[in-house]
Amino acid sequence: MVNSSRMSQTDELLVNARSYESGHRDVELGPHPVRKVAVLACMDTRLNPYSLLGLTEGEAHMIRNAGGVVTDDAIRSLAISQNVLGTEEVILIQHTDCGLLGTTDTELADRVEAASGSRPDWPFHAFTDLERSVREGVGRIESSPFLPRRGSVRGFVFEVQSGRLREVA
Repeated sequence: MVNSSRMSQTDELLVNARSYESGHRDVELGPHPVRKVAVLACMDTRLNPYSLLGLTEGEAHMIRNAGGVVTDDAIRSLAISQNVLGTEEVILIQHTDCGLLGTTDTELADRVEAASGSRPDWPFHAFTDLERSVREGVGRIESSPFLPRRGSVRGFVFEVQSGRLREVA
């Protein structure tokens, strides 16, 4: 039986969404980011790219995944961002103390299989060298034939302990 006296986290967040809606004003933002920037960053809760970069709604596309890894799906999002919505620059942000750092795809697949009973057939993109991962990600973006604007791609490491953003590529 469900305890109805306690709201789930999702229900609490929906209350927040109703508060947001009541104060929302139509600022006539379109889907085209006014700064013409796309940010690809890790989904880690300690990394808030909007606050870190001083961005507000409507200024940049925010693409997030585990590790801030340049996967095929990240390239797909960047291709839409550039080809359809006009972004011209890409910022890649990975971070220290990442869950994908210092492990292997095999170890992660073993953990998921142990917990779920099924082994994933997709890669986790684990890495052992953070700076190299950022450089490889920048290289993958710069070499993608699907991205017409590759001249301004920069890669950074966010240091979670200090809050410092350090450029590495």
